[in-house]
Amino acid sequence: MLEWWWIVGFALLSLMLTAVLRRYALARSLMDVPNARSSHSVPTPRGGGVAIVVAFLLATACLGATGRLSADLLMAITGAGGLVAVIGFMDDHGHIAARWRLLGHFLAAVWALVWLGGLAPLDLFGWRVDLGLFGSVLAAFYLVWMLNLYNFMDGIDGIASVEAVSVCVGACLVHTFAGAGEQVLAPALLAAAVAGFLYWNFPPARIFMGDAGSGFLGLVLGVLSLQAGWLLPNLFWAWLILLGVFVVDATVTLLRRLLRGEKVYEAHRSHAYQYASRRYGRHLPVTLAVLAINMVWLMPWALAVSVGWLDGVSGILIAYLPLVLLAMKFHAGKAERP
Repeated sequence: MLEWWWIVGFALLSLMLTAVLRRYALARSLMDVPNARSSHSVPTPRGGGVAIVVAFLLATACLGATGRLSADLLMAITGAGGLVAVIGFMDDHGHIAARWRLLGHFLAAVWALVWLGGLAPLDLFGWRVDLGLFGSVLAAFYLVWMLNLYNFMDGIDGIASVEAVSVCVGACLVHTFAGAGEQVLAPALLAAAVAGFLYWNFPPARIFMGDAGSGFLGLVLGVLSLQAGWLLPNLFWAWLILLGVFVVDATVTLLRRLLRGEKVYEAHRSHAYQYASRRYGRHLPVTLAVLAINMVWLMPWALAVSVGWLDGVSGILIAYLPLVLLAMKFHAGKAERP
């Protein structure tokens, strides 16, 4: 019962902090002003994701103090997530050169991996494979990609918040069915922290998340997925399936832009979700479609993998294939018309 009160309490904390941050942003004129690369048309306050950061870090501190969260995971989340949030906050209030942001992101990834113990051994078609140091390098790039792709995908009202909440809810179910139900509090409290912010961010958004929130979310989701692999190897694959919408759209878009020789760090509007929002003329249908895909399509495959009915690689291939086709249908990475 105590855990449910925690979930409600931290959701309310995030809700109230977002209201305070919105007033602060309006007072300081911290506005996201529409431009040619934007997916919105009305100047909107930004930086509300700080509420998610504060609420969730307080939640993890409470979990750690009561012995419900391991010290290693607490240090990984607090140190790496805090660093990414600070970098994002500074970038929201000014500008940090891309190379320095990237350096900070890798430092955060290394910090997290030191406390997690690197990449857990993977189950590949029934074989247990320990990649050792090479696996840790791959895991560092994975974490950096996760936090950056989350930033890339936070481009229309509510999409990044809905993704985080639905992925965390799915992870709670996956952990429970796999016999690791004692580990659901961290994703449950992250979902609560994001849900409080989502009240203000749901289409039409009254405040945006900003880099501090989106980078933090991507990093923490990546850390939780890697930690799940140490609990049960199948859980890492299940997390990757749950994250499929963002992973596929961002990756397909990046690869197509790289093939054209574009500067991938420059702002653009060529993600599949951005083309879809322009096609339908609103953000809401696209955000709700992401929610539906996560709950109706991806969650069942993640559950099948988590309980061993399907191996992880096969599960990802089956779950991702329609997402790749959908991304191509909505022109992910296609060159924008002038």
